[in-house]
Amino acid sequence: MQGNPLQQRCKKNTFNLAIWTVAWLLSLALAQFGPLLIWQHKGLTIGAFILNLVLGIGMLLANRKHLLGQDELQQKIQLEAMAFTLGAGLIAGILYEVAENIQLIQFNAEISHLVIFMGLTYIAATLLGQRRYQ
Repeated sequence: MQGNPLQQRCKKNTFNLAIWTVAWLLSLALAQFGPLLIWQHKGLTIGAFILNLVLGIGMLLANRKHLLGQDELQQKIQLEAMAFTLGAGLIAGILYEVAENIQLIQFNAEISHLVIFMGLTYIAATLLGQRRYQ
């Protein structure tokens, strides 16, 4: 059995989002490490930067399509998880920077730490949302 149309659409949209996400991540690695390890040309660096921006926009649009292709309950769970992640990321990010500025922490506040925090927050909020609406 192939599944219902909603399941098929969700599976297709999930795969599409995965492709865009992998492409964006690879272009991010290229933009970050290309100028350091592969080339010493400003034009290539700008090109890699623009490619990452374009693929990032494509990933955002694929994420929107994925979200809109879900049923109402999944949309609600995702919206709540995204809202919580945005708020937690904003608060944590600002406090993280303040902690560095007033020397409460003895290391540089790196954006990668915030990205990891937001990713883990989103996963936890999604799992809690799934559990709450079972």
